[in-house]
Amino acid sequence: MNKKEVSEIRKNFSDKSGFFIMEKILTAFVDGEKNVRCNNVNSCLTMPSEEYEIYCETLKKVLSTNVGKAFVEYEFPNEAYEDGKPQDILYKLLKSEMKDSQACEDFINHIANNFNYSAPYAVITAYCCYTVRRKNRNDDFNDDDDEIYRYILTAVCPAEPCKDGFAFDSDENNIIRRFNTDLIISKSATDGFLYPVFSNRSTDVNHVMYYSKKASDPSISMIEDVLGCTFVMSADDEKASFQRILKNVVGDDLDYMLIQTVNEKIKEVVDENKNETDRAVIDNTRLETILTDIGVPKERVDMVAPVYAKVCGDATLTASNLVEPKTVVSSAGITVNIKQEASDKIRTSVIDGRRCLLIDIDDPTIEINGLPVTLD
Repeated sequence: MNKKEVSEIRKNFSDKSGFFIMEKILTAFVDGEKNVRCNNVNSCLTMPSEEYEIYCETLKKVLSTNVGKAFVEYEFPNEAYEDGKPQDILYKLLKSEMKDSQACEDFINHIANNFNYSAPYAVITAYCCYTVRRKNRNDDFNDDDDEIYRYILTAVCPAEPCKDGFAFDSDENNIIRRFNTDLIISKSATDGFLYPVFSNRSTDVNHVMYYSKKASDPSISMIEDVLGCTFVMSADDEKASFQRILKNVVGDDLDYMLIQTVNEKIKEVVDENKNETDRAVIDNTRLETILTDIGVPKERVDMVAPVYAKVCGDATLTASNLVEPKTVVSSAGITVNIKQEASDKIRTSVIDGRRCLLIDIDDPTIEINGLPVTLD
C-alpha cells in the first residue's frame, strides 16, 4: 500500500464516510504470563456510542500515513497459508466475519502464544467493510463496478496500573491518598496490523501492513512470530546502512555538496513514485546511476556493488527512509540545522588556511538568541 491508498482507508474510517461500516469488535486481555483472561466479540450496532468512539480512536491510529516507517507492508511467505499458519489464521477470521467463535479463539491464542511481550496487554480487532467506488469511461460512478473491501484491523494496547497519588474527597472535603490497583488499557497501540492490504484499490490477501508506534524500534516478534513474515530493516537501520555504504564508497571525497546532491536525487526518486503502489527503492544499481550522474569517479562507482552486498545483501532500501528533511552540520560545540529550501546557501571553503563553513545571508538582519542583529 502506498500513502494515497492508506489515506483513503483512513479518511473513510468513520460512519460519516457513508461507505464504511465497522460491524464487529473482538476484544481480549492477555496477562503477563500469556494467559488469555477474556475474549469477547461485540456488535458495533448495539454498542454505546461513547465506547464505540474510543475503539475508533484507538484503531484509527494504526492506519498511519507514515508508510514505510511506522506502517510497513510485508509479504507472507508461501507456507504461511498452510493450515494453522499465520496467514491461514487471519484469513479464516476475515472470512468468518467474526461469527465463528473458533476462528476468534484461534486468532487470540495465536497472538498470546507467539507475541513476545512480558507485560499485560489488550487486543482490539475490528471487522470492517469499505465500499470502493469506481468511475466508468464517462467519469461517472457505476454501482456495478463497486467492490467491497473487507478487512480486519488490530491494535495491541499495553495495560499498566494507575499511579498512586492524591485526590480530593468531596465527602470529607479533604485531599487524601489514593491507592490504585486497576490496570488501565492505553488508547494508543504499541503495535497493530491491517489485513488484507488495499493495493491498487483492491484486496490483496497475500500481504499485511504492520504498524509500530516507534518506527525506529518495531517488534520483530510481532512481525515474525505473530504475522509469520520476514523482518526487514527499520527506517533508522536503512538510513544507517545507506550512510555506511556511501561513506565506504566515496570515502574522503565526501563533502557538503555531494551529500546534498545525493539527498536531492533520492528525493526525486520518491517524488516520481509517490502515486505508485510499490515502494520506491534504492538498490546498488540505482545508487550507481545516482553517483555516476553527479560525477563521482568510475573507480568509486565500481565499488558500490560489493560494498552494498556486504552491508545489505540482497535487500533493497526504502527511498523515503533515506531522504533527510533537513541538513544538520555538526562540529565540536557547533550544530547548524538547515532546511532543504536553504541548503544552497551553505558552502565549505578554506580561507587563509582554515576550513570554514560559509552561510550566504540575503537579508542583512539576522537574529541571535532572539535578538535582531544587522550585519555590516
